[in-house]
Formats: sequence, C-alpha cells, structure tokens
Amino acid sequence: MGPKRKPRRSEGDGNTELSPSPGYGGTSRQPATNPPGSPRAAAASGGGAGPAGEGSPSRAERSAPPPPVAAMDAPPPPQPPPAAAAAAAAPPSMPARRCRSLPAVEPLLFLATLSLGLQGPLATQYLWDRLGAERGYNGPNASSPAGCGNDSAADEPLRQEVEALVSHWNLFINVGGFFVGLFSVTLFGPWSDSAGRRPALILPAVGMAVQAAIYLLVMYLRLHVAYLLLGRLLSGLLGDYNLILASCFAYVADTSDKRARTFRVAILEACLGIAGMLASIGGGQWRKAQGYINPFWLVLAASLAAALYAAFCLQESVKQQKPAKLLTLSHYKAVYRLYTAPEHMSSRRKLALYSLAFFLIVTVHFGAKDLFVLYELGSPLCWTPDLIGYGSAVNYLAYLSSLGGLRLLQLCLEDTWVAEIGLFSNISGLVVISLATTTPLMFTGYGILFLSMAATPVIRAKLSKLVSEMEQGALFASVACVEGLCSLVATGVFNSLYPATLHFMRGFPFLFGAIILLIPAAIIGWIEIWDSNQDYNDFSEASLSPADG
Repeated sequence: MGPKRKPRRSEGDGNTELSPSPGYGGTSRQPATNPPGSPRAAAASGGGAGPAGEGSPSRAERSAPPPPVAAMDAPPPPQPPPAAAAAAAAPPSMPARRCRSLPAVEPLLFLATLSLGLQGPLATQYLWDRLGAERGYNGPNASSPAGCGNDSAADEPLRQEVEALVSHWNLFINVGGFFVGLFSVTLFGPWSDSAGRRPALILPAVGMAVQAAIYLLVMYLRLHVAYLLLGRLLSGLLGDYNLILASCFAYVADTSDKRARTFRVAILEACLGIAGMLASIGGGQWRKAQGYINPFWLVLAASLAAALYAAFCLQESVKQQKPAKLLTLSHYKAVYRLYTAPEHMSSRRKLALYSLAFFLIVTVHFGAKDLFVLYELGSPLCWTPDLIGYGSAVNYLAYLSSLGGLRLLQLCLEDTWVAEIGLFSNISGLVVISLATTTPLMFTGYGILFLSMAATPVIRAKLSKLVSEMEQGALFASVACVEGLCSLVATGVFNSLYPATLHFMRGFPFLFGAIILLIPAAIIGWIEIWDSNQDYNDFSEASLSPADG
C-alpha cells in the first residue's frame, strides 16, 4: 500500500469536496417507499385486488362503484422531518466564501503605517533640534540643504556631540520598545487565535495613539525627552505596530483560500509601500512649513482612526471563538511549538528555513533603507532634499510594481520562482547602487529594484500554509518578532559597516547585502526542488503499490 497523499485542497481553499449529505443535492436520503409485494403496494397497484390464487373478481364486484380516489392512489410519501427540510432549504455552509465578504483589513494597516511613517522621522528630527538647542548648536542637520559637509571646524565637535545624543536616545527608544513588544506580541498573537483578531487590532492602535499623545505633550510642554521613551514603552505593552502587522496578516490568512493567499499578502505589503511613500513625501514638507506639532496631530488622528475602524467596521475572522486566558504561559508555548513540535518533521524544517530566509531578506532591506539617505547626502552624489524625496518615492514604488509583477508572473510560474525573480531584482539593484557615482546611475539602481518586494509575500504565504487555521496568530506573531529583530540587527550591522568601509568603497554595504541575498535564494530554490522530488517519489510509489499487491 503506497504512502498517503496530501489532499490538493485544504478546508480553507473554498473548493472543499463535500460528502453527500441531506440538503446538498447529492445522495440525500429519501423516505423508504413501499416494497413490492407488500399489502399497501398491492392495494396501490391493484386497486384492492384480493390475495393471489383466488381468481378474478365476481360480476357484483365488477359492477360495484369504484372506490374513492384516495383508496386508488398510492399514499403520498412521508414528508421529511423539519430539521432535514430546513437543512435542504438553507444554503450550504461555505466558510471561505463567507469570509471573503468581510470588510478589508487593508485600510487599517494603511492608517497604522501612515502613523508610524510620519512619527519615526519627525521624532528623530525633533530630538536633533531639541537637543541641539539645549547644547547651543544651531547648525544644519542631515536633512538640510547645507548638510553635505558645510559645517565650520569650530562647530564640528558640537555637531558630533548632538549626533551622538540623538543616536543614543533613538537606540534607547527603539530597543526598549522592541523588547517590551517582543513579550506582548507573542502574548497577544496566540491569544487572538482563540479570542479573535479584532481585540489584537484595537489594542495596539490605541497604544500608538497614546504614544502620539505623549509625544504631543512633550512638544507642547517641553517635557524631558525621556518621556518619549515612556510613550514608546506604553505602546509596546499593548503590542505596538508589530502586533498590528501580525494581526493583519493573520486576518488575511483567515479570510483567503490558499491559492489566492500570496496575492492577498502582496496587497497588504503594497499598502505598506503606499503609506510609507505618502508619509515620506508629505511629512518632510509639512514639517518645513508648519513645524512638528501639526504633523503629530495627524499621527494621533491616524492611530485613532485605525482603532475605530477595527472596533466598528471589521468583523471577526476567527470562525470558532472561545474564551481564553490572556496572562498565561501557554501562549508563549504555542509559538515555541510551531518550530519544535509541528505535525510533520518536514514542516518543522520548512518553517525554520523559510524563517531564516525571511530574516535575511528583511535585514538587508532595512539595512539598505537606513543607508540610502546617508549615501545620497555624501560625495559624489550630494543630493538635495528634493532629490532625496524623489529617490525615496521611487524606492517605495517598488511595493506597487512588485504587486503587479507578482500578479502577472503567477499566471505562468509557481510562487517559488516568482520569489527567485524578485531576489534577482533585489541583488541586481543593490549591485548597481553600490557602484553609483552619478544621479542617473542611482535612479537606474532604484529602477532595477522594481520587483525587489516580491519575495516577502511569497514567504509569508508559504509559512501560513504550513500551519493550521488555529495557529495563524501564533505564526505571524513570531514573524513580526523576527521582523523587529531584523530592524535591530540591520541598524547595528549596516550602520557599523558603512563608516568602516568609506575609505575604500562607499557602496560596500549594498554589495554586502547583495551577497547575503544569495543565501535565501538558495534556500527557497532548494525547498522547491526537494518538494518536487518528494512528490515524484510519492507518485511513483503510489503507482507501483497496486502491482506489488
């Protein structure tokens, strides 16, 4: 007997083959008819004929008036019970189709990303201006037109002191928020598998609104900058942006079938790009025109709008909600079991390898993104703020071009090879950028990155397909933690590598990132080839097993 084959469709595909049952138009049970030869059947067919062998009826019997119509006709078949009739009248339950009609989660992710995209650069620039004013430094910062090495020799030590202070406060705020969020995301994510996604979307949005409100108080009342750290910690306790990210991807996994999941995930990532582009272009211009306070009111409004959308517009996507304790170690164990005790050994191996590939891709993405502005400000490019804004916008357009490219390539290629093409685009673009010495060459590198964001939605979708419906929250909570870790590692590695390699190659960190991306490309290709060989072996054994028997 050959090995068991996996079904080609899971329950979430929306094409699940339903077993014949009452009400589905298949082999529904009908009431038993009268068997031939029974007295009732004989009465129905013979109109009251006597027992066999008595001969024909007499003349009196033939001249007698016919019996009533009710006696001549067969008795009507008994009606089905009310429960069966209700089941037949009610439409079949199709969870996947019902979920597709739920309101989209993309607007919520767009609002949260817009809030975060505005808040990060504005907070850094506010720290620079505030700490610089306290130290008596009024020179240009990195985003000013005179920021390309035009400081006087007397101001240089003071500028370096302010830069170090800003860097340290940014480090405290980001690291503190990450470690607090690490515990809250891995707590709320698995909890949402039972309690539902909506609470896990409302709480972090409220936390981001609280953080924005504290930042506004610091600006209005000129409180100590340590209160910025307090706001970040409070937001981290409620899950912060990483929990919104995890819950949105889990919501999409709940409401999409496996065939369409990759594209739905790509749409979510396109929302990240659009919101980031708007925040990058609009936030800087707004700050120059009106300062910090008015843009931060938009940060607060966007966070509150995200919370209200989750509370009043979204419907619950978890099919079987059940009460679950929040403060328990079982949620952390659920994340741990994903990688240590899944259903199959091959699933554990794939989860680990795909997570490693995701970690490397996102680390390179964050590291390169952090260095683009520094690379463009320095010689020989020496870009102005307008060119930097255009370059950032073109970079964010890669989210949209990757979405369209993924949709087209899916018509003729498997998702794995779409991811490989995306990685090739990423590697090629980084190599060109590492060698760019002119503005046209730099924009050429940005253009080659047009499919660079096609790999991450494929990996997210593949990870989602490796776990059950009741583990999506735990899975994407762990992915969000990996993504937060990527940000810290990228900041430490790439920001340290850039000054260390300035003397021989300014673009070496981008070349280093391109080399690192060869590893996830090899991992993804190896998994696909290994799966193909396994399917071929299973098919061969299954086809030979009847002959052997």
